[in-house]
Amino acid sequence: MKLWRLTRTPYVALDGKGAELRGARYAPPGHPVVSLASEAGLAVLVALRYLPRDLVGIPGDFVLGWTEVDCVPERIADPDEDMIRAQVGDWLASRRSLLAAIRSKVLPEADVICMNPHHPDAARVPPLTTRPFDFAACLHRPPMLDAFRDAPTP
Repeated sequence: MKLWRLTRTPYVALDGKGAELRGARYAPPGHPVVSLASEAGLAVLVALRYLPRDLVGIPGDFVLGWTEVDCVPERIADPDEDMIRAQVGDWLASRRSLLAAIRSKVLPEADVICMNPHHPDAARVPPLTTRPFDFAACLHRPPMLDAFRDAPTP
């Protein structure tokens, strides 16, 4: 399974330290967890949610990274976010599987994949292969946008 992450260069390690220090959406504070995405587009959309809309002042060291993991994630399915966090907390503590999948609220056709860096198989996960990522280039509005906006509605 190919997993994606959009992050800044200093944080490419798959150690979960950032979530341990600052928390994560689906993990209780104080727990290391690595948040990944099942699709590259979801990784971009999730990152955009945490950036200023005008992108002014954001660092220029973002990278889009991916890794391959031979593992089927455990499914965590609950509509209540507090229950999801509790289930992820239990999953992390039990170390019963390397990955857990949660249906994305941003793009329901894709999954947020949590990786437990304390699971014994975490040491075998390859580091991210990365490439520079430029938000300005990604969000550039092409000239033909005006043609779509001005087109008559059927």
